[in-house]
Amino acid sequence: MVVSAAEMLQKAREGKYAVAQININNLEWAKSVLQVVEELQSPIILGVSEGAGKYMAGYKTIVGMVNGMLEEMKISVPVALHLDHGSYEHCYKCIDAGFKSVMFDGSQYPIEENIAKTKELVEVCHSKGISLEAEVGAIGGEEDGVVGMGECADPKECKMIADLGIDFLAAGIGNIHGKYPANWPGLRFDILENIKKEVGDMPLVLHGGTGIPADMIQTAISLGVAKINVNTECQLVFAEATRKYIEAGKDLEGKGFDPRKLLAPGAEAIKAKVKEKLTLFGSVGKA
Repeated sequence: MVVSAAEMLQKAREGKYAVAQININNLEWAKSVLQVVEELQSPIILGVSEGAGKYMAGYKTIVGMVNGMLEEMKISVPVALHLDHGSYEHCYKCIDAGFKSVMFDGSQYPIEENIAKTKELVEVCHSKGISLEAEVGAIGGEEDGVVGMGECADPKECKMIADLGIDFLAAGIGNIHGKYPANWPGLRFDILENIKKEVGDMPLVLHGGTGIPADMIQTAISLGVAKINVNTECQLVFAEATRKYIEAGKDLEGKGFDPRKLLAPGAEAIKAKVKEKLTLFGSVGKA
């Protein structure tokens, strides 16, 4: 069964490593990630955006699929199923569907409304053993149609949200979703340090993990980041491997058109990318 992410992230923060959130988009995605984390004995968070939830026929479908995989594949490591950038309404949909972790992204609201909604969700989630992530400062880039310019979070606002009792906090420090532009100035570690001073031992979350240099990742972890989200990189390598398979004409050889064969190279590419990330984040062997 899926579990809350709270305990695994507290362990990560104390152990100076980060747990990866790998967003899933279909069965191949989930299966590939679970195979890797079982092999490497790493905890994992499977992220689901609202768009991916709709694509996969709803949150109850996803819960059934993931729980089925955990049982059939005999997965022994901690696995959290987590709503990524959830609206107020979709947090409740995921809670009802059986998710054990949700993110409420109230960053578009005035801070007072963000606080009120977050406080309500803290009470609901914790009464059901569900972990809650909240956000301060919009993460740059585009996520399911929501565009953020990469505003850096106000450390004082971070403390206000953290004090509500959330389990982990996403704070914008110049990170963005998707590919990073050539002129990206990098992460604002000065702001991250100030946020850490305000929120203490609260595990911090780094969104937009695709393309951040390894040295910046390591510095972020040393400053309290315990969860790093990865999505775009897996999509890129999946697309590249699938394209090469078709361009090589392998879909025209025998039963190469069978989706189980057609999607296999992409699934292997995801596995390789996830192994790379788990190693970089330091979570291998930490299950």
